[in-house]
Amino acid sequence: MKIRLSFITAALWLFASASIVHAQALAPAVQSKVEEQIKLITAWAAEPAVVEAVRAHNASVPPEQAALTQDKWRALTVLDPLVRGFTKNPVGQFLKTKKSDLVTEAFVSDAEGLKVGFIAKTSGWSHKGKPKHDVPMTGKAWQGPVEVDESSGMQQLQIAVPVLDGGKPIGSLVVGISVSKLSS
Repeated sequence: MKIRLSFITAALWLFASASIVHAQALAPAVQSKVEEQIKLITAWAAEPAVVEAVRAHNASVPPEQAALTQDKWRALTVLDPLVRGFTKNPVGQFLKTKKSDLVTEAFVSDAEGLKVGFIAKTSGWSHKGKPKHDVPMTGKAWQGPVEVDESSGMQQLQIAVPVLDGGKPIGSLVVGISVSKLSS
């Protein structure tokens, strides 16, 4: 049994490694499509509803959210009222209008990486300390490797852009892009 599990683990590692290597060598036409998406997603991050929600969340994190940890977040189900609130608030509703075959996931985080709104529950409560949040907080866009996303189960790459208020980064918007749809 241990040998079988080791083989499966090794096969999964090889698959993940191959995906990452492939991501670093996107075909120029595909990379051009990624860059088009970055421009589009930057416009989403500038929407007044998104900027205002991030500004308000930075000013005052609700107590039930301030008490969350990664472990407590993972223990919540998608039906938990707290989780559902992130899909039903104005940011979550705005992001839902952007959902398509190309967009596999989308979430907005405040300056501390805490969620403000999303299309569907994310695997992590805070993304602070990860490039997908930290790079946009420097005012720059970020593009991740091709990978199988833990929360959506789809092969995708993530794009992250800053949410700006007066030219200053106050949060981040992360969008997962389907690799198969991007390549077609």
